Amino acid sequence: MTLVVYDLEYTAWEGSSERDWSAPGELREVVQIGAVRLGPAPDLAETGAFERLVMPARNPVLSDYFTALTGITNARLDAEGVALADAVDAFAAFAAGAPLAAFGADGAVLGEDCARRELAPPFAETRLLNLRFPLCRAFGLDPAISSFELPEALGLKPAGAAHDAMDDARSIAAVLRLAARRGRLAGILEAAAKEQR
Repeated sequence: MTLVVYDLEYTAWEGSSERDWSAPGELREVVQIGAVRLGPAPDLAETGAFERLVMPARNPVLSDYFTALTGITNARLDAEGVALADAVDAFAAFAAGAPLAAFGADGAVLGEDCARRELAPPFAETRLLNLRFPLCRAFGLDPAISSFELPEALGLKPAGAAHDAMDDARSIAAVLRLAARRGRLAGILEAAAKEQR
């Protein structure tokens, strides 16, 4: 079985997470999709990678807070950003029927943004796994931990920069490889699938 591990970066402002994006004009719009396709366990070797920058529709100018957090500038977004519909189509082709696993509610964020833009849901909910709680239970971690912090908490090296969707996806993948080596991967994925239903 192959698995696609993905991460999103989406529009944010100082304090927006704590406010649950409830201030006027605050919406969680996808800005970056990063994903890796993993081969079968136990190796979970990376067999492909996917990244797209996405132009937000309602807030096309990124906040200074978001740029400081992610390193994604307005200039880079203007040069590389594509429409969400194009990014989602390319992501769906990359995922090609595999289960998609994120460390958090990224699937819900993607669904919200698609709904706002009147795009069909790109993936069946049964394909979208939230690993946060099953993975944290398996390793005894606080669920408030970020995806980038996961490897270091388990004695592994992070995959790159924090709040970069591509690097965060690779950090999650590194932890899944550790789970596979310790015989915990199947249980994590089964629990995530049950909790998704």
